[in-house]
Amino acid sequence: MDTKHADGTKSAMMTVRLTPELSDKLEALARDTKRSKSYLASEAIETYVDRNAWQVEEIKKGLEEAQSGVPGVPHKEVEKWVRSWGTSHELLRPEPEEC
Repeated sequence: MDTKHADGTKSAMMTVRLTPELSDKLEALARDTKRSKSYLASEAIETYVDRNAWQVEEIKKGLEEAQSGVPGVPHKEVEKWVRSWGTSHELLRPEPEEC
């Protein structure tokens, strides 16, 4: 069910099951921050969705790039390069290779 607010924004209502422990923590946080449980839950869900949607999109782009045949750097080479950062034997950035 969508609800239209006085400022013109819309929101949808949903029910979420929480463990008693999480519910208690949410209740305490809402009380301590003088925010509603609904507001805090909405903020948490928005943060989670934004972060994970970004990550999934980047994975999709990476898979498309890997399957496109453009030159790339093998994962093992990137790992080796990153592990060398901040050491006395820091490696140069690896160059892409033909797939």
